[in-house]
Amino acid sequence: MTKNPLAEKLKDYKLILASGSPRRKKFFEDLGVEFEVQLKPVEEVYPKELKGEEIASYLAKLKSSVFIDRLKTNEILVTSDTVVWHQNESLAKAESEVEAKEMLKKLSGQWHEVITSVCFTAKTQQKVVSATTKVKLAELTVEEIAYYIETFKPYDKAGAYGIQEWIGLIGIEEIRGLYTNVVGLPTQLVYKTLMAIVA
Repeated sequence: MTKNPLAEKLKDYKLILASGSPRRKKFFEDLGVEFEVQLKPVEEVYPKELKGEEIASYLAKLKSSVFIDRLKTNEILVTSDTVVWHQNESLAKAESEVEAKEMLKKLSGQWHEVITSVCFTAKTQQKVVSATTKVKLAELTVEEIAYYIETFKPYDKAGAYGIQEWIGLIGIEEIRGLYTNVVGLPTQLVYKTLMAIVA
C-alpha cells in the first residue's frame, strides 16, 4: 500500500500545532499526519503601522516566541494567524454581537482579502509563508446578518464569519485563491512547505 508522502517524511519528527482552532486541527487530521496540539497564551499585539500580510506574519511569529526555548531538535512547531483586510483596515475577531454586525455590514457587497501567515519553527530554522485569498461577499440583508450571528455566534473568527458555515453557502459570490485559506489554513502551502523543510 502506498504511504502518505508527508507522513513518511515526518516520521522522524514531532509536529506541534500551536492553535486552539478546531478548523486548523481538522485540517491537520485530514492531511494524514501525526501531530500534537500545544497551547501557550500570548498577547496578540502588533505595531500599528503594520498592514495586511505584515500583521498576519508578525502575529504568527509572535505566537512561536513562547515555545522557541523549549523546542527539541526533532520538533517542528506550526503557528499561524489569519487577518481579514478590508479598505486598509484589519477586521479582527468580533467581541460582541454589535461589533460582528458592523463587520458584516462593512463586508456586505464588497471584496476583501483573507490573509493567513503560517510560521514553521525548528531548533535551527524558522520560515514564514503567507497566502492571500480575495473574497466577494454578496449584499446581505439585516435579517440575514442577524440570523447568521445569532445562530452561529462567529466570535472566534476574523471578520466575524466562517465561509464553511451558512453565510458561505448563501453569501459568497466569488473567491480568488485558496478556499482552505479562508477557512483558516492554506493547506496546500502548508503541505508544500513541510515537504521542503524535511526534504
